[in-house]
This record gives sequence, structure tokens and C-alpha cells, in this order.
Amino acid sequence: MKESSIQYRVFRIMAAQPKVVPLEGEIDLHVSPRVTTTLNAAVKAKPRNLVIDMENVSYIDSSGLAVLIEAMQKVEKYGGKFALAGLQENVKPIFEIARLDQVFQIYPDVDSALSRE
Repeated sequence: MKESSIQYRVFRIMAAQPKVVPLEGEIDLHVSPRVTTTLNAAVKAKPRNLVIDMENVSYIDSSGLAVLIEAMQKVEKYGGKFALAGLQENVKPIFEIARLDQVFQIYPDVDSALSRE
């Protein structure tokens, strides 16, 4: 019985830690459902901070943006913080045109996102 108590405490500590979800490739209509599944699993753990590492994302379309918006809304609903990190130069304009650079907290890299308060 004591062992399960320890496991529970470890789980609780881990759940409170920041979580980083790396994405890569092109996030479009065909890939968005898999990204949704991945982000929903991350959100379900209710991390205090959820950082999406976009360093290896070469393209994102409106369906990908919608997935990120939905994840951000879910995190904010339970009081967590959501951030994007490492947007490539060719991906940044997509966020700027949609004015989502004013909606998302965007950091140059994961370390910067994790060190925010």
C-alpha cells in the first residue's frame, strides 16, 4: 500500500511539471487528426505549462492552426499556460497573416518558453 502512495505522489509531481510536445513536418488537413490526438493526450494530463515545439514544422495550414487554437483553449480553460516555441522563418508569416501571433505566446525556442513565468 505504501508503494502505491509513492507512485501517486510521483505522478502528481510529474503532472505539475511543464510538458513539451515536439511536432515535425507539414501539419495539414491529412496530418491534423493525428496532431489532435497527440495534443489531446498532452492536455488530458493537465500540465501547468504546455509548450509545443514547432522547430521542425516546415508548414502549417488552417486545419493545423485550428488544432493549436483548440488545444490552447483547453489548456487555458483549466488554468494552464500554452506556448509555441521555435517557429521557422517560413512558418511565422502564416501566424502573422492570421494575426495568431497576437493570440499565441510564441517563444524563439523551448528553453525560452520553459523559463517564462
